[in-house]
Amino acid sequence: MNLTAECEPGRAALAPAGSSHEMLVRHFCTLFRGDRERAYVERVADRIEHGGAAVTIHPRGPLETVRVLEILRSAHPLEVAEHDLSSQTFEHAAAAHARPWIRSFWVETDHPVDCIYCRLFEGHGPS
Repeated sequence: MNLTAECEPGRAALAPAGSSHEMLVRHFCTLFRGDRERAYVERVADRIEHGGAAVTIHPRGPLETVRVLEILRSAHPLEVAEHDLSSQTFEHAAAAHARPWIRSFWVETDHPVDCIYCRLFEGHGPS
């Protein structure tokens, strides 16, 4: 997730440019590359220059996409732009259910190692 605002340009500040507007346009052109999207990029840059902010999220699959859209829409943003959601590569980045997959965890008290990670992967790390 990335935030872009006039007071906090975030990654947009990395775009070499002669002006704040050009910096924002160059940044958002990396996300919205189509010729028909240029007007949208200009509109976003204008909104940011006039006190708005943009939140950019790159969900890692359909489940995260659904959850992100629910969260964003519940905040009543001025606009939500869905872009290139059909070409996501990580299909199972989020669990299909809200419950944790570990329900019980038992730790032996008489083990010589205190670190749980070290216990789980004992003998697999560097010596």
